[in-house]
Amino acid sequence: MTRTGNRAPAVAVRGVGKRYSGVSVLRDVDLDIAPGEVHSLVGENGAGKSTLLKILGGAIRADTGSLHFDGAPVSVGNPRDAIAHGVSLISQEGALVPVLSVLENVFLARWANRLGFRQARADRRRFDELIEFTGFDVDPRERVDRLPIGTQQQVEILRSLGRGARVLALDEPTAVLAEHEKANLLELIRRLSANGTTVILVSHFLDEVLGVADRVTVLRDGSLVLSDDVANHTPGSLVRHMVGREVDMLYPEPAPVPPDAPVRLSASGLRRGLVHDVDLTVRAGEILGIAGLVGSGRTETLRLLFGADKAVDGVIEVDGTTITSMSPRRSMSAGVALVPESRKEQGLVMARSVQDNVALASLGERRRGPFVHRAAERTAVDNVSRAVDIRVARKDAPVETLSGGNQQKALFAKWLLRSPRVLLIDEPTRGVDVAAKAQIHHLITGLAAEGMAVICVSSEIEELLGLSHRVLVLRHGRAVGDFPRGTPREVVIAAAFGDEGEIT
Repeated sequence: MTRTGNRAPAVAVRGVGKRYSGVSVLRDVDLDIAPGEVHSLVGENGAGKSTLLKILGGAIRADTGSLHFDGAPVSVGNPRDAIAHGVSLISQEGALVPVLSVLENVFLARWANRLGFRQARADRRRFDELIEFTGFDVDPRERVDRLPIGTQQQVEILRSLGRGARVLALDEPTAVLAEHEKANLLELIRRLSANGTTVILVSHFLDEVLGVADRVTVLRDGSLVLSDDVANHTPGSLVRHMVGREVDMLYPEPAPVPPDAPVRLSASGLRRGLVHDVDLTVRAGEILGIAGLVGSGRTETLRLLFGADKAVDGVIEVDGTTITSMSPRRSMSAGVALVPESRKEQGLVMARSVQDNVALASLGERRRGPFVHRAAERTAVDNVSRAVDIRVARKDAPVETLSGGNQQKALFAKWLLRSPRVLLIDEPTRGVDVAAKAQIHHLITGLAAEGMAVICVSSEIEELLGLSHRVLVLRHGRAVGDFPRGTPREVVIAAAFGDEGEIT
């Protein structure tokens, strides 16, 4: 229930609009967010959620309309303005200084000082107090660029709280977290709200929204279509408002694997860094899920299978042929493709066009001497774009202008142009909306039904259990369980935690 009462809203948005290249991404949005409220913004990719957060956080300016914080009109032209008004934005892109330590990032430009001299002990005491309040486990001395993405996000939250933020705007904060980390963050959000901090949460996880938020606002095509108490809604009702129609939210049933299906990829004794003696196999038409906590070696295993990192020991075979000196080039030649964890940092060239990105991995197939056959390229890109349903007005538009769901589909399309026999996928639906998520799930099961072998890593245990024929669980870099389809969720989670934690 809203907490506004007789108090002015912590945040009030009046007639806010934003256009890019003549296209409206926000249209005349009016919204009140009460002090101490957890208010969630939901909608499809491209609905305007992140744009609205960036306007509140000063990352971009609105073209029309006004903002009011604590009842007073404000001008927010940059993040410094927003911070001065007690509003802190934690975006998906992050805003840390990679080469500095955790402690330096948390108190950057806000050191404790006396007579111009920094008080290191006072900063450490402040840091320890933040750690005690949040329950995070972060080494203040560690360089930020050496931390996992989820831990970097925790550093951003610590920095915001250290600045005394009264309004915390979080854009997809749980997208990079394991199950227990999500639970801890949601509990922290509840405590912040109880202590009077206003939290604005953008999330594609509707169960999460309904479990932590007081109110929810739905945006569709840049317009506000609903703002209501969460108690009045279910995931299904929110989806109907988000997309304007019914969406099948059930996982598609994967086709049975033929008993005589050949082994497409196998690995034995795979070892490097976190990964210790991992054995696995996947057959034609099979979807093998890999589960585990952050730091269990999931991503590292996929990178070893693709040759992005070179194993110090172990044997990898594709269709019965041992691949020696594994490398991305050799993997691609053998019919193996990798959809990486971060499409922005590892998968796409964000400033280049959709066509250039989709064609990138298969340029050699359309080369005529030193030149690329552009007409053949356009035809190939058009065909695969239709197959995966990339929605974009022009293929020459920069891929960074696409919604998260369309960017992810472009990443799939890039590899499907090579017609791989083995597809490795790391976090297939991270940061995409429910409609795009359903499309990607159907795409994966459809590829497997056509005979492709798929190995899929996901932090969403329900996604793995819903899509996979089998789920392999890693813990501390070792395979500790191989579970068939239909295994209860709690059994898989218990295997991931082992004896060192409790199921959350």
